[in-house]
Amino acid sequence: MRKSLLSLTIAALALGGCSLIPDYQRPAAPIADTWPEGQAYPPAAEVNGESSALQGWREFFHDPALHRLIEIALDNNRDLRTAALNVEAYQALYRIQRADLYPNVSAAAGATRQRIPERLSQTGDSTINSQYSATLGTSWELDLFGRVRSLRDAALERYFATDEAQRSTQISLIASVADAYLTWQADQDLLELTQDTLRTFEKSYSLTQRSFDVGVASALSLSQSRTSVETARVRLNQYQRRVAEDRNALTLLLGHSLPEDLAKPLDLDADLFNELPAGVPSELLQRRPDILAAEHQLRAANADIGAARAAFFPNISLTANAGTLSPDLSGMFEGGSGTWLFSPQISLPIFNAGALEANLDYAEVQKNVQVAQYEKTIQTAFREVADGLTARATYRDQLQAQRDLVSASQDYYRLAERRYQTGIDSNLTFLDAQRQLFASQQALIIDRLAQLSAEVQLYKALGGGWTAQRLSQNPATPKS
Repeated sequence: MRKSLLSLTIAALALGGCSLIPDYQRPAAPIADTWPEGQAYPPAAEVNGESSALQGWREFFHDPALHRLIEIALDNNRDLRTAALNVEAYQALYRIQRADLYPNVSAAAGATRQRIPERLSQTGDSTINSQYSATLGTSWELDLFGRVRSLRDAALERYFATDEAQRSTQISLIASVADAYLTWQADQDLLELTQDTLRTFEKSYSLTQRSFDVGVASALSLSQSRTSVETARVRLNQYQRRVAEDRNALTLLLGHSLPEDLAKPLDLDADLFNELPAGVPSELLQRRPDILAAEHQLRAANADIGAARAAFFPNISLTANAGTLSPDLSGMFEGGSGTWLFSPQISLPIFNAGALEANLDYAEVQKNVQVAQYEKTIQTAFREVADGLTARATYRDQLQAQRDLVSASQDYYRLAERRYQTGIDSNLTFLDAQRQLFASQQALIIDRLAQLSAEVQLYKALGGGWTAQRLSQNPATPKS
């Protein structure tokens, strides 16, 4: 019997490397080799810079107040906390699946006492039978065809995918905090501009009212002046509401109240970011955590095919235990009380109404689904970066044109005010100049916010902060 057990063990070890997982081939990236070019995009020399230099969020964002808010969010945001807990959960699932590769050893002790009635007793008298046992047992599935290893590999890849999903959540959180902070600051600027404009409109309305009272200004001029005042009041209430809502949104992202000693309001015209080079499109496959997560899910689906294939082959399990057995407690460990049991078992599927074939078909279809999702993730990433690059190129000219428009509107306003005060033009021209200046100043703040938000989204689209080392790293395999 010992020779048979030894032979079976050697055979198991010899077949231990057998795996039915298909060879993994990364799907070709369904994107162009270069970024789009043209008038709406930056020059190629500006786009294809050195992308492996350190570009963490601390290096990308310059504003100390924003640094502080991001740190608070990373410590307190509930979505990020949930993502971190998901990583721990999938790590535990991997460890559970990996444990099936090893023998399961357990110890047991028991005792039974049974009264036998007279009619069933061989002696004709009632008796009490006792039995005491202590055993050490083990059970082990011989993974000859790699079913358990395939399930372990799938669990490991899903753990890796969850780790990348956590990193994606962190990058999205950083970008969301930056975007919410910039929006809050821009709306405060718009609120301040509206307050100043309202005072100017009210002053103009008072002058028009006095002119109307002495018969110089018409009722139409008075009505139009009042319209400007009421329009500014509407805008004032809108921006007051938006500033409050922006603060609430930022508080939610932080998972914590805003610091009372936050730095003074941000100057949106300051140099707030480092400019990130996009590199080449293929680098997205190593930078973007959502692409890495999609590939890990694809690898997991590939490993599931191996498990589905292995289910067609025999399943061999070994069960053995050894210990003592005695009719009385005091004799459990005396000589002659030893006992052992060895129970190998092999099972081979014969008929299951096509369930195994269907399970294999399902695994293969799921792999094709993951391939499509992986390719779609790459295409989405390419589109987001391309949009960010065209935003970078076009917003520069748009902002300069808007600044020129504000300057021209200010000249128009000063000339119209002078001509109105000297009686050359009517109040209508002056009111039109006021409204045009107000509208152009609002548009300048909104366009600047859009430019800053586009840079933040480009930072996110490029995979957030990265280092040369991070490009080649995978999350560590969990330890026991």
